[in-house]
Amino acid sequence: MERTLLIIKPDALQRRLAGRIVARFEEKGFQIVALKLARLPEAVIRRHYGAHEGKPFYEPLVRYMSGSPVLLLVVRARNAVAVARKMMGATFGANADPGTIRGDFAVSNRFNLIHGSDSPEAAEREIALFFKPEELHETPDPQEGMIYDLSTGERV
Repeated sequence: MERTLLIIKPDALQRRLAGRIVARFEEKGFQIVALKLARLPEAVIRRHYGAHEGKPFYEPLVRYMSGSPVLLLVVRARNAVAVARKMMGATFGANADPGTIRGDFAVSNRFNLIHGSDSPEAAEREIALFFKPEELHETPDPQEGMIYDLSTGERV
């Protein structure tokens, strides 16, 4: 099992899409491990998106992400990072396939509704940036047997 960070961005919250987006992950079988609504300090946003510093979209991204609250989630599933990224779709909504979150709800190159970690290592770093260890609540999921094939006795 793997964890990943999801950030439901300001445009999704302002458009009242957060519930629909979170529901897609729950319906897919992801377990919510942590969730909170927060207005992120600019310093935290700069640290989170530090790899993009100096790029033309960096400063507008910092303003956008610090201007309104976001919904932060840690979710858990088998191959969580790869599955979540596939569910989100291409970065730019106009390029995202129908059936993905961005393909169904976004057309902008700047406002793309959701962030998801791009690797398991990034997920752990990002989770630690936004959540204290005591805020993560991993509990046994009685539905795992119906979500994953456990017929071989393999545990997830």
